[in-house]
Amino acid sequence: MNVLSQGREGWHVSFVMKHPLLLCTALVALCAAAPAPSPAALAPVEIVAAAPVSDWAPIAQADLLVMDLAPDAKGTGRRVVIQLLPAPFSQGWIGNIRKLAVAKWWDGTSVNRVQDGYVVQWGDPDGEDKAKAKALPEGLGNKPQDQYIETAAAKPGCSSDFCLEDPTPEQWFKAGLRSDPYAAGTGIYQGWPLAHGKKQNGLYEVWPIHCYGTVGVGRDYPPDTGSGAELYAVIGHAPRQLDRNIAVVGRVIEGMEHLSSLPRGTGDIGFYKTAEERTPILAIRIGTEVADLPRFEYLSTESKSFAAYADARANRRDAFYIRPAGGVDICNVPVPVRRVP
Repeated sequence: MNVLSQGREGWHVSFVMKHPLLLCTALVALCAAAPAPSPAALAPVEIVAAAPVSDWAPIAQADLLVMDLAPDAKGTGRRVVIQLLPAPFSQGWIGNIRKLAVAKWWDGTSVNRVQDGYVVQWGDPDGEDKAKAKALPEGLGNKPQDQYIETAAAKPGCSSDFCLEDPTPEQWFKAGLRSDPYAAGTGIYQGWPLAHGKKQNGLYEVWPIHCYGTVGVGRDYPPDTGSGAELYAVIGHAPRQLDRNIAVVGRVIEGMEHLSSLPRGTGDIGFYKTAEERTPILAIRIGTEVADLPRFEYLSTESKSFAAYADARANRRDAFYIRPAGGVDICNVPVPVRRVP
């Protein structure tokens, strides 16, 4: 006879049998019939936390741009760390940015525009007024529009300035990415989200894209492409329409909250109407010039951990989710970056 009762720890079945052998037989049969519990699926953040040290790749201090804003109302410092794009992308503008930082040109400039759901922009607030504009360092110049895009070829026998290691663009990313409305395809290559055009004559057109936290170069109307003195960071939904129309030069890897939380501008397209509304910039330096800057690393996008992480972003199987999406937008697979433990 079975007696079903409820206690503090839940429901219990008490077996009352005259024959102990029957009890043992019943329990063995019950255990044999029960399926083994399956391991719980990990969330993306758990996969990243479990990634071995060998799956992390260092970020060179020389590839970091460090922006210190004026302290907030409580006197707390505000630092934003930007990782600059690697070669061959946007190197003309990035060369200008390095010169501007070495010349300490941004010191005393400000954040001049904060447009909700779009961008935060900084530089010389008087840049539009030639009589008041801050003089730029010598040796800067605007770059041609064709440098928004790189022509790439896959090895071996690469005859392009940009030689893609295998895998080729079609194989960059296999985590359920669906067709992209802005490009023939997208992928994450050596830590950076990229888009590519259709292969023609053995070559690809490849370009960096706009996601949340992307940093780009402000400019006037074409053919002007900007010098790099005016920069912006995306604080809203990925404005992919800007791809191939503006130079992408990097991404914010720490301190994004100091930009996204700034008061929105009340003027046209988010520009501040008065000097008092602007946030002063104390300094912008290359990482090698900042003594107290920690070291950073990113989860190698060629690692098994990243493949598992990307798959989990596309197909959430952890306990909170009911139905995996079966696909993911390129900007919804942000490359994990952390301080070196």
